[in-house]
Amino acid sequence: MIEVGDLKKGMCIVVDNVIYRVVDFNKHFTARGSGLIRTKLKDLKTGLVRDMNFNSGEKVEEADLSFRSAQYLYTDGDHYHFMVLDTYEQYALTENEVGDARLYLTESMELNLVFFEDKPISIQLPNVVTLKVVKTEPSFKGDTVSGGGKPALLETGLKITVPYFVQPDEYIRVDTRTGEYVERA
Repeated sequence: MIEVGDLKKGMCIVVDNVIYRVVDFNKHFTARGSGLIRTKLKDLKTGLVRDMNFNSGEKVEEADLSFRSAQYLYTDGDHYHFMVLDTYEQYALTENEVGDARLYLTESMELNLVFFEDKPISIQLPNVVTLKVVKTEPSFKGDTVSGGGKPALLETGLKITVPYFVQPDEYIRVDTRTGEYVERA
């Protein structure tokens, strides 16, 4: 059991026999009485986001998760297929279970499958991935004065802002936690 005041973004908890990932939380304190913890929780099975309030001091069950090294194989419509590296077992996850992580997946990428009660429920990406720039505007002399950057479309369909010197067909490294450009690869 974990106190709701100790929750962090990305943690997985179990409430009423449903496993949730903490998307956001805020602590609100009044002049008298105990505080209120407002959370946004994402149901890992259905993908629905739910607002839930807890009183300060309440306890919730932390999900007992296990992680296994896996490789992304392919997608066939609604399902994403992964193979566990040590046992060669294959698992298929739905688009809801994969979520926005699909924008960072490339063939043969190694990642972690997240298991709850011996069933895969989601994936955990590496912190930084290498992706190819498919489309971006050409840069012109003098563009660097303003700082900032220009929009770019990556091979997976992800749209991010990159520095002006990045050109199409180059490989760049992207932070999967923030979705921001890190460096050239």
